[in-house]
Amino acid sequence: MGKQSRKRQKTSKEDVQPLGSSTVVDDADKDDEERQLESMLFGVPYVPSQKSDGKRRADDADVVVISDVEDGATERHLKELENMLDSDLFFIDDGAGSSSIKAPALDEGASEHDENESGADIAIEEEPLPHEPETVDDTAITESDPDDSNIQVSLTSHTRLRKLRDAPAEDTVGGREYERRLRRQYEQINPTPEWATKARKKSHPKRQRSTSGSEPEVEVDVEDIIPDLLASTGGISGGKKPKTLSPGIISVDRLRDANQAAPAEGEIKSLQFHPSPQIPILLTASTDRRLRLFHVDGLTNPHAQTLHIPSLPLTNAMFHPSGSSILLTGPRPFYYTYDLQSGTSHLWTSCAFNPTGDVLAIAGRRGHIHLVDWRSGAAQVVAGLKANAGIRSLWWSRSDRSGPGALLSLTEDAQVYVWDVGQRKCVKRWQDEGGFGSRLMGGDQGGKYLAIGSNIGLVNMYSADSALSLDVPKLKPLKTLGNLTTNISCLSYNHDAQLLAMASSVKKDQMRLVHLPSLTVFGNWPTTSTPLGHVTAMDFSTGSEYLAIGNNRGRVLLYQLRDYTGQ
Repeated sequence: MGKQSRKRQKTSKEDVQPLGSSTVVDDADKDDEERQLESMLFGVPYVPSQKSDGKRRADDADVVVISDVEDGATERHLKELENMLDSDLFFIDDGAGSSSIKAPALDEGASEHDENESGADIAIEEEPLPHEPETVDDTAITESDPDDSNIQVSLTSHTRLRKLRDAPAEDTVGGREYERRLRRQYEQINPTPEWATKARKKSHPKRQRSTSGSEPEVEVDVEDIIPDLLASTGGISGGKKPKTLSPGIISVDRLRDANQAAPAEGEIKSLQFHPSPQIPILLTASTDRRLRLFHVDGLTNPHAQTLHIPSLPLTNAMFHPSGSSILLTGPRPFYYTYDLQSGTSHLWTSCAFNPTGDVLAIAGRRGHIHLVDWRSGAAQVVAGLKANAGIRSLWWSRSDRSGPGALLSLTEDAQVYVWDVGQRKCVKRWQDEGGFGSRLMGGDQGGKYLAIGSNIGLVNMYSADSALSLDVPKLKPLKTLGNLTTNISCLSYNHDAQLLAMASSVKKDQMRLVHLPSLTVFGNWPTTSTPLGHVTAMDFSTGSEYLAIGNNRGRVLLYQLRDYTGQ
């Protein structure tokens, strides 16, 4: 095919003037108003019309230019307006027939030009609605839209609005009343903090108004709080001692998962917060043979580090009491330690630390307990203990009467051995009441409580002092908690021994929170809708601000305890 020639576009020979050029087109049909508008929009010079004589017909404020081509009706209308007052020319339209808004009239001696030049806004005074008192409190609305009084809102039109009703039969309210009830509902859900209320009252002497309208206003002089705040080194909401928890109800908030930045690919076997309150680090050990460290801030919880150990299936991981290293154990005749400062790991042949971290007790086979000297750094076994049955659980006590700490071991036959580590002998042995397949033992940091969990979900609570005392040969539990029905797999205390978390990994959502002073279970949390799953590990943060819960799906749920955060 032959090449087709392109068609050239025809261009006009007329000169095209760009916008803003200096060329002025004087169109006789344009009036002065159109010329002024064209000058403002396009930037062309303004040239007045030659046919207008510029008659001035206005007062001191305005100048009106009238063209000769206008008819005589306009001139007669302007003459009528000259004899009218300014207050009759202008009014404020609020959209209602009878308005409660009054506009003050301008003084006869002052012109509109003077008012506009001053830049002052028109003050609108509003009369209070019949249902509102004459005086309102400090939280009342000072500025609002006048049209709000004409709005009618149906409180039964939407499910969320029904809670704003004062009576079941109430339906429609005005705009102002609707706004007032929304503010009331917000303040009920989000009350003003106590420190803010006190600071507001003491900020400066002010007039307290009565909301009833019947009591007179009273002048109350209070001292300024600013010098007190400047003289204090603590925060506004700080400096308070942790309050004693009340039984029955606890305030818990769900936060973003602690390991959301790096989820595990298997079941969470162990988790623990760093023992130092200045280091908000959480470790997690999972069945994918990985140890992960997270910086817990309650918001994003960033991932800090991952340690992969292919040769050791992790079943337990714990911080050294000093927080300098991590002990990793599993179903192998060896274990790892990871130095947090140097970032190196060590493997030793051949699990609870004593309170000082100097001695590590390892449960061996057939009732043997190996004592490892941790101070030497060579993992040397310095002594051994022997029970009559296999060891189920170990726990070190912090009791002063036992020196650096006594070692307690729970055996398969539900026997509790109290060991004197210095003398390498058992000083006391007692039977767990019931003997329902005892499998887990744990006590709090202060050495006040001792809990023993069984295979059928029962948890016996003992006094730790009675468990160690040689004067009490047979122990009776303080209480037996039967809130769970399957074998206990997790026991965790908070830092001040007011809370105990107990859980079972056999069934879904088998976890309870115990109020230790009253030995009762909190009834409001967790609920049936709390997505716990099969709980496999738990731990409280150093100050009990957070509770971390690991499950078999590799998630670490994070909850905030309001009673320990001051919220």
